[in-house]
Amino acid sequence: MKNLLLIAYLDLKESIRARWFIIYSLVFGGLIALFFIAGITESQVMGFSGLSRLLLMYIQVTIIILPIFILITTVRSISGDRDSHILEYMLSFPISLAQYYWGKVFGRFITVFLPVFMAMVLAIIYGVFKGASVPWDIFFLYTGLLFSLSSVFLGIAFFISSIVKSSEMALGISFFVWIFLLAFIDIALISLMLQNRLNEELIIALALINPMELFRVAAISLFDPELTVMGPVAFYILDRLSQSMFVLLAIVYPLVLGMLFAFFGYSVFKKKDLV
Repeated sequence: MKNLLLIAYLDLKESIRARWFIIYSLVFGGLIALFFIAGITESQVMGFSGLSRLLLMYIQVTIIILPIFILITTVRSISGDRDSHILEYMLSFPISLAQYYWGKVFGRFITVFLPVFMAMVLAIIYGVFKGASVPWDIFFLYTGLLFSLSSVFLGIAFFISSIVKSSEMALGISFFVWIFLLAFIDIALISLMLQNRLNEELIIALALINPMELFRVAAISLFDPELTVMGPVAFYILDRLSQSMFVLLAIVYPLVLGMLFAFFGYSVFKKKDLV
């Protein structure tokens, strides 16, 4: 356990010193600041105002930016150490493969989740200072959704990093995964529905397998429990699951999926040629 925490600390320290972490933190922190400067909390659109509207805007940003940031910054975690021979050096110490792998996972999760979470915390603090009403239920549920979304893409990134030896190949695969999942939020599925090649219920079910789409719908339901903005799709979803159960599914499913990918990555990592 001590070695695992040491590996996590070293990865966290290395990530904080890297330029990508500074950019990553500035993107989310800067967006929150930009929202306040633009006066989003002072206006009202479609019934949403104050911090509720700010969090609604934050959703639209994180669903696109967060997955790709996690993928491109994490996918080189193991393959990059292999390319630079750091992996060979680290394994020369009395450290097991499990301690190295899960230490990297734990340390990198703190790195990718903390800036996103702290940006929301700063928004809440600023909102309280300004006397705005704080939607605590939305804040905690959205934190859970961000936690699970970060977990699933972190697991996917470590799986990719474990199965490939080249960092360039890892980056290419990560971009493909991101574009593929992003396309299946709307574009590809809507075209299938228009052409009537598949049953509509099957298409919706396939869409909800996508963790990005599940996150988007669950996040929208926090502000619009009836999912009125989604049209007829809302009836299919709400007829089968209540809003609270759907949010719970959106938290648990990506979390479990991310853990499975991380375990699959570890299974490949410990069996293949490491250097």
